[in-house]
Amino acid sequence: MSHPGEPPGPLAADAAGVPGAWVKSGRQRERERLRRRRELRSGSVASVSTVVFVVLVIYVVTASPGWPRVKETFFDAERFADAFPDVLSGFLLNIKIFLIAEPLILIVGLLVALVRTVRSPLFFPLRALAVLYTDVFRGIPTILIIYLVGFGLPALELRGMPSDLAVLGIIALTLSYGAYVAEVFRAGIDSVHPSQRAAARSLGLTHGQSMRFVVLPQAVRRVVPPLLNDFVSLQKDTALVATIGPLEALRQAQIHAADTFNYTPYLAAALLFIALTVPMARFTDYLAARSQRRRGA
Repeated sequence: MSHPGEPPGPLAADAAGVPGAWVKSGRQRERERLRRRRELRSGSVASVSTVVFVVLVIYVVTASPGWPRVKETFFDAERFADAFPDVLSGFLLNIKIFLIAEPLILIVGLLVALVRTVRSPLFFPLRALAVLYTDVFRGIPTILIIYLVGFGLPALELRGMPSDLAVLGIIALTLSYGAYVAEVFRAGIDSVHPSQRAAARSLGLTHGQSMRFVVLPQAVRRVVPPLLNDFVSLQKDTALVATIGPLEALRQAQIHAADTFNYTPYLAAALLFIALTVPMARFTDYLAARSQRRRGA
């Protein structure tokens, strides 16, 4: 067995002289022990400082002169219990809007990004239209797009035009977020080194085959974390659909608040959104960290 300060032997031999398992040197064991101590100390300091900070914030808030009024207006347990079932049922509509809009946004964003990467002069009109789409819909606030789609499309009185307010909200969110996601996809495509395309073309693949089998798999893998960030934002922005009338979580909270002149229902809606968006945000951070480790960052 190795002694401290000496390099470890490659393998330890058992009684019969047959090489066995790897044996750590004393120096390596000491380094691991010190590393564990540092991690334990860092975790303890972080925990204590967090508890102190939280206690301090709670004390400052509850000791403020207006706290009794704020508590009555925003933290009324009875109002919370009364409003929560309706707010929860409305939140299910938020989830439905999110689940339907998300794949539509991915399709629109990917198609726009692919059109913008085509260099053939024949497709210049489509490329110009894609640029115009991204510039316009990234420049207009999402709430204005919801107003324009929610009230403008039905006013056209076109045959087959949807009249369901939730469907109109999904269309508006798809148009708005599709522009952002298109730029995310385009950044991922541009991040793939040109030698990848050249190698694919040298093997006889067409431009479409190169994009499908070589470029897009790498690009999509790289843009997963920013895409998830966009979808965290999308989940929150489904509440904006309330401005055109669907009875989702925010609208249900507004109805209860208007009846009781108490804002606790808004707290119920906020907690539901937090319960959904925080796990998604942490999952996004995990994927981003894993991507950095794979690249050796």
